[in-house]
Amino acid sequence: MGKITLRNLVAVIAAFCGLGYPAPAANADALHQGIDQSNRSGILGSPQRYRVKENESLFEVARKFDVGINAVVAANPKADPWIPPAGSLIDIPTFWILPDLPTGSGIVVNIPELRLYFFPKKRSRSVATFPLGIGNQGRDTPTGGYLVIEKIINPAWHVPKSIRAESPHLPKVVPPGPDNPLGSHALRLSLSSVLIHGTNKPWGIGRRSSHGCLRLYPEDIVKLFKLVAKGTRVTIVDQPIKACTQEGRVFVEVHRQESKAADVGRALHLLATKNLVARTDFTKLIRAIEEMKGVPVDVTLVP
Repeated sequence: MGKITLRNLVAVIAAFCGLGYPAPAANADALHQGIDQSNRSGILGSPQRYRVKENESLFEVARKFDVGINAVVAANPKADPWIPPAGSLIDIPTFWILPDLPTGSGIVVNIPELRLYFFPKKRSRSVATFPLGIGNQGRDTPTGGYLVIEKIINPAWHVPKSIRAESPHLPKVVPPGPDNPLGSHALRLSLSSVLIHGTNKPWGIGRRSSHGCLRLYPEDIVKLFKLVAKGTRVTIVDQPIKACTQEGRVFVEVHRQESKAADVGRALHLLATKNLVARTDFTKLIRAIEEMKGVPVDVTLVP
């Protein structure tokens, strides 16, 4: 894929001329302090920096700050994830544009960023967010709307026939314990083949490492389990580009996917639905799309 140029971007804009865009989302009460109430979006958290210790990998740093390894690597593309130099400064991407919320509350899983958000019913409670491990290539986690139908403590793993065909040494049932890949807690969705659960392999968080289920760090699944009630709505979305306004400025967040060209069109369409195209600096937008750092980037057009 060639480099995105301003000429290419203008061509895409021209292609949009005459198209009708969906109306911006209706006003809604903020679910977290600082969230823009006009479009139910905003930036959650704030960035941090960390000095790597001796013999510390970025996998360990990621877990320390409750982010996935994908996010740390994207924010620090030149760093060695396995043996970063001791004393080196690492950007910790602990801030996110909230995904567009199709319902008033519940869980939203955004596949491209490998992250889960929990929007509580009570507006006085903060939005909670956790990194994920998701389905690997060929076993993609399906998008759509589901419900939590069962909460399970110390789940047994009933090994699917497809997995046993690949790994005949596995038993039909793996009991609770350190060898169980489901971890200590699980939430079963109405799509019965998919669980939100813990893991016995925390290095897989922030990676495509499951057979379609959604994995959390062992400590995170315990927190989520306490927050979520049976019947909670779970919406799994594909939002590789997010956008919002914060204190009068325009931000975008771009996550890696196979086609950069698709990202340009998707970014413009998203900005148009939020009436933000005229307020966007296209040079800054191009840079954000090319770098795909997975963090909020200010793309405000300065008069």
